[in-house]
Amino acid sequence: MPQQTALKESPIEPTLSPYATHHEGAKGRLIEEPKALDRTPFQRDRDRIIHSDAFRRLQYKTQVITNGEEGDFRTRLTHSLEVAQLTRTLCRSLGLDEDLGEAIALAHDLGHPPFGHAGEMALDRCMEKFGGWRHNDQTLRIVRKLERRYCAFDGLNLTWEALEGIAKHNGPLTKPYDTAMCDDLNPTQWCGLEGQVAAIADDLAYNHHDLDDGLSTGTLQLEHVMVLPAFKRVWDEVTSIYPRAERYRHIKETVRRMIGRQVQDVLATSRMAIQKSSVQTVEEVRNYPETLIRFSDQVAQESRQLKDFLMDNMYKHYKVNRMTFKAQRTVEDLFAVFLEHRLTLPDHVQRDLPEDKTDLTARAQVVADYLSSLTDRQARLEHARLFGDENQTRF
Repeated sequence: MPQQTALKESPIEPTLSPYATHHEGAKGRLIEEPKALDRTPFQRDRDRIIHSDAFRRLQYKTQVITNGEEGDFRTRLTHSLEVAQLTRTLCRSLGLDEDLGEAIALAHDLGHPPFGHAGEMALDRCMEKFGGWRHNDQTLRIVRKLERRYCAFDGLNLTWEALEGIAKHNGPLTKPYDTAMCDDLNPTQWCGLEGQVAAIADDLAYNHHDLDDGLSTGTLQLEHVMVLPAFKRVWDEVTSIYPRAERYRHIKETVRRMIGRQVQDVLATSRMAIQKSSVQTVEEVRNYPETLIRFSDQVAQESRQLKDFLMDNMYKHYKVNRMTFKAQRTVEDLFAVFLEHRLTLPDHVQRDLPEDKTDLTARAQVVADYLSSLTDRQARLEHARLFGDENQTRF
């Protein structure tokens, strides 16, 4: 038999920039564990996120178009995968840790409730007198507490660096946060560059992919999108090169090229910003007064124009508004019933309720944890069981 090669205790790290987050200097996990023989700590973070229950549920959660409608539109899962792909590409080109960036990108939407932003707004209203509700906070609750896959600890026991990126990928924390969800986190600092990359990849992905979905489903009309200079410029280029291609190919090619150009802009602009900043370590990145991963001024303006256009013409479209109305009613009805009638909750959720029945805040948090874990279909079915509206199983 051929001799087996022994696995090294510390996998070889690709060549990273000095300002990248190096796993060899990572702060570690809250609960100490033996080192993996075949993976870096950040690779283990990524793998744990992918294998989590919360990650799998994203395939049945709304991005913009409610899950259950016909069509090949994005779900919260496919959006997260697309963000992760863009994050890996950007991290690799900038000499950053791809695995850490990917882990943050894959986890960034784990806390989203059913029905996307409509469900989030409804849950926030329900929790208003209990401190409010935000999907970013819920993501930390999931990876630190609510996932129950391991005998030695609750949550996923991610590295401090992954938790930092998840908590602060959108920048320093300006709102109160639960310090127990990420110890030793300075709220005024930026996170490492891997988290900053995941944030801009998120913006880049949902802007263009929501545009793609809107055009594919007919929610957006092509002639209306032509008001966007960045779209029309690339559209004219594509149709002149491929005049005989079908219209849907023109749309896909245009969106693809728009993404590619923004990726190149991020790389060029970020390299210049990093060089100008003179940062040499991840600590210097954290202490730098602004993000170093950014668009150029022109592309940032184009990104804002696209975001504003989508807000006015897609996210406020009457079809989306109808889905939003039903989604929010579903979440608010369920929250009210579960908070008032604790025995209507599944047995495994009842076990998490506080022993003190007068502690409404703790009870509301358990209800919110349960509701946010549901997929679109599960939420509709729960509503149908309690209110007898079988038609709610589809919006």
